[in-house]
Amino acid sequence: MLTELDIEAFMAQKESFDLLIDARSPHEYEESHIPYAQNFYALSNDEHQEVGTLYKNVSRNDAKVLGASYICLNAASHVREIFKVHKIGSRIGIYCARGGLRSSSLALILSSIGYQVFKLYSGYKSYRNYVLSYLETFPHERFIVLGGNTGCGKTELLKHLQPSIDLEGLALHMGSSFGSIKGQQPTQKAFENALAETLRRIEPERAIFIEGESKRMGTITIPTTLHVKMQRGFRVEITAPLEQRIEQILKDYIAVDAPFFYHAMEKISPYIKKSAKDEAINAYEKGDLRDVAAILLVEYYDKVYKKPLKIDASFHNTELSQTVHLLSSLNP
Repeated sequence: MLTELDIEAFMAQKESFDLLIDARSPHEYEESHIPYAQNFYALSNDEHQEVGTLYKNVSRNDAKVLGASYICLNAASHVREIFKVHKIGSRIGIYCARGGLRSSSLALILSSIGYQVFKLYSGYKSYRNYVLSYLETFPHERFIVLGGNTGCGKTELLKHLQPSIDLEGLALHMGSSFGSIKGQQPTQKAFENALAETLRRIEPERAIFIEGESKRMGTITIPTTLHVKMQRGFRVEITAPLEQRIEQILKDYIAVDAPFFYHAMEKISPYIKKSAKDEAINAYEKGDLRDVAAILLVEYYDKVYKKPLKIDASFHNTELSQTVHLLSSLNP
């Protein structure tokens, strides 16, 4: 069975798919894809480029024949891999860039051997339009926004609060000059896809816990509608003892190496006293990371942190379970 669905119908059925296939090239998939999709490509990166070049510069028919031959070879391998995990009759969603030859070819093969296949009309392009529209109009209005100085445990709290959105986790960035320690960030498209998926799974009437962030997190920009709703949200200021914050910083930044440290220190030079910067570098070179953390918290992070004018509640986070209980009891 092969059914073509528009984006609204496809998204409505997405949770029922036993497998969601992205039939685009690995490069396209790695840049961004529908969350939870697996890449069973119709054309590899090199094949996709070769067929595209032939299509533009030589002959459309020659390109179609070459593409079909590659798709048949790749499909032969993919079908065996899919069958190892998903029995005949399973529900499979599939898409390519624009709902054309790549997804249609794999969909036809899979449906002909007994899979229930649902192909996305207009492909990933229609999904991206759906995401952008959703992030402008999503219905959620109640946000409990956690603020507070660096190291007071906001991210740890979010892990224990439901429903919650961890923007730093989605963006792979901790929102500071040292924030890129989490590694390479996703593309903006991948971030938006993951954010939309997270919001879609939360009932619109529920209050969502989220950390207060600036609009830009490294290379990622928070969508305007969400950022505006966060600014209007119920603001909770989290505090914690300095020693506890130092422990949190040491845990968060344990992977910092020398090149990363020195580069980050140069980035914050305009915002920290030279004597404090030199003191932190000297402590780092002596291997005294606890002292480094203390200096940076007191002389940099605390001084650049701007406390919001509107604070609706404050909690001193000395005991995680107690703070989680107090936050969960809020009903803004």
